[in-house]
Amino acid sequence: MSRCDILALGEPMVEFNQTGEREGRIYLQGFGGDTSNAAIAAARQGASVGYLSAVGDDPYGGMLRALWRREGVDDTGVRTDPEAFTAIYFVTHDAQGHHFSFFRKGSAASRMRPQDLPLERIARAKVLHLSGISAAISGSARETCFAAVAAARAAGVRVSFDTNLRLKLWPLDVAREVMRELIRLSEICLPSLDDVQAISGLEDPDALLDFCLDLGPRVVALKLGAKGALVSDGTNRWHVPPHRCRPVDATGAGDTFGGTLLARLVAGDALQDAARYAVVAAALSTEGYGAVDPIPRAEQVRAALAQGASA
Repeated sequence: MSRCDILALGEPMVEFNQTGEREGRIYLQGFGGDTSNAAIAAARQGASVGYLSAVGDDPYGGMLRALWRREGVDDTGVRTDPEAFTAIYFVTHDAQGHHFSFFRKGSAASRMRPQDLPLERIARAKVLHLSGISAAISGSARETCFAAVAAARAAGVRVSFDTNLRLKLWPLDVAREVMRELIRLSEICLPSLDDVQAISGLEDPDALLDFCLDLGPRVVALKLGAKGALVSDGTNRWHVPPHRCRPVDATGAGDTFGGTLLARLVAGDALQDAARYAVVAAALSTEGYGAVDPIPRAEQVRAALAQGASA
């Protein structure tokens, strides 16, 4: 069994994203699911990546498997659940931004159980990546997340956690408790500004960074959206400025940031360099519709970095 760089755990989804055609009545079919997006982003940068989840025995599950295989993401850790369905979601757009409507309750991924985990695969990864959504979709999925983290830590595998707080999935008091524990257990924390503000009660980005670092991670990369990122290795901290772009859809930009950051860290980049790469990749991903199609490949990111350096 080969050793992979990054093994992601969570819920994949099929996406229907509203376009501007015919008064918004035309939807572009794509793919989503935060950790699946991150896995694909990492694979497009050259990392070896695997995915752990479950899909239904339905056309959407087949579409996701075909996607992962096209992208070079190993899906042998994805179960097919014949008694459940593959989740889908719709994205609509207006002057206030993008909005999501999910159809996921009872999905195959929400029925993941700790006993279904391929522990030997986890032990052979370099990084295990999961998110707040991975833990929020059901009680059994939450138990699966903690079991996977325990297996990773026992094997010396680095744990990466992206907060991705979704209050439609769970109450804030439960999310706060679970997320603090998952941050504590992670070595790499990839929080978003709004998420940590909600679970900490703090506002200032530096205070939010300190909040996460104090819980235990060695690396924190705080996503600031259009303002770039604030990153720290516990000793130093850097503000990584945003990359100029022409955004049309920010769906999955944070996932692109996380996946590309992990890929570059595994490749041996210094944190500041990896974060700059990830900020550029995330910006480029907003220039097209959908969570997956616009994720840039390594040559596109390098070209944008080179252009920025010469500007």
